[in-house]
Amino acid sequence: MPRVTLPDIEEAARRIAGRVRRTPVDHSPSLSAVSGVPVHLKHEHRQITGAFKLRGATNALSQLTDEQRRRGVVATSTGNHGRALAHAAAAEGVRCVVCMSSLVPDNKLEAIKALGAEIRIIGRSQDEAQVEVERLIAEEGMTGLPPFDHPHIVAGQGTIGLEIIEDVPDAATVLIPLSGGGLIAGIAIAVKALRPEIRVVGLSMRRGAAMAASLAAGHPVEVEELPTLADSLGGGIGLANAWTFETTRALVDDIVLLDEAEIAAGIRHVYENEREIVEGAAAVGVAALLAGKVEPTGATVALLSGRNIAMDLHRRVVNGADGLEETD
Repeated sequence: MPRVTLPDIEEAARRIAGRVRRTPVDHSPSLSAVSGVPVHLKHEHRQITGAFKLRGATNALSQLTDEQRRRGVVATSTGNHGRALAHAAAAEGVRCVVCMSSLVPDNKLEAIKALGAEIRIIGRSQDEAQVEVERLIAEEGMTGLPPFDHPHIVAGQGTIGLEIIEDVPDAATVLIPLSGGGLIAGIAIAVKALRPEIRVVGLSMRRGAAMAASLAAGHPVEVEELPTLADSLGGGIGLANAWTFETTRALVDDIVLLDEAEIAAGIRHVYENEREIVEGAAAVGVAALLAGKVEPTGATVALLSGRNIAMDLHRRVVNGADGLEETD
């Protein structure tokens, strides 16, 4: 099976340098006190487009041929990949079409439109939206750049792992949001190549965690996509998954699932104690520490992956709502 390697990720870092933001890592006194070990937060939510996805999108787009650029790019997205791809495509003058389900929040739709991408709303799942992607590839010759299952996407996201090891060289555990696996696969390849003993933990929501269900089954499976505070973690991994499933199975040490109230508590903690605004998907590492679902044995890094939450929803969560009644 083909596998992204550390040299691929190092080359991606050189390729995207100056085009994406190198985000900081800060020590968290509040979470260190809760966990009994040094806890650091990787502030990827401060990325230019508000989420880590810009790394993979920029790396992938930069490697298109002239003919591919002329025909344009297309992808499915729960929001953040579409925003990143739209930003990267606009910078290159490339047509971009983003296909999304009706579950994607309006604030993410509007942000993608503002960057000049074309929006197609198809069905109630990423799998349904993918049908339109395949049509555009077949009929218009567009290039599909999926949100996770692509070697250039995985390598781009893996650059976060390089930065984590540079900034926290004694890290023993990294807590990474888990959806389709592009983020955790890239980071796991990077950190384990540099520090084989490091523990990589994937965090997801209980409601429709496709990668967790697929790993439990031993092969990619479909799951029902449900409303959740961690909407960026929704969607399937693809039954023909070629890159992220096997890498996640091989390199991720543990997977932790969180309920909606725990995710809401993570959002609140980051706001009240770290003075940062993050979306539900970004709060899962913090949520797991607060809930005692991860027992770190040494220096721990939790990735805050994105900030693109609707502010009215954020206000409700901060004021005590668990989010379920707002997303069902």
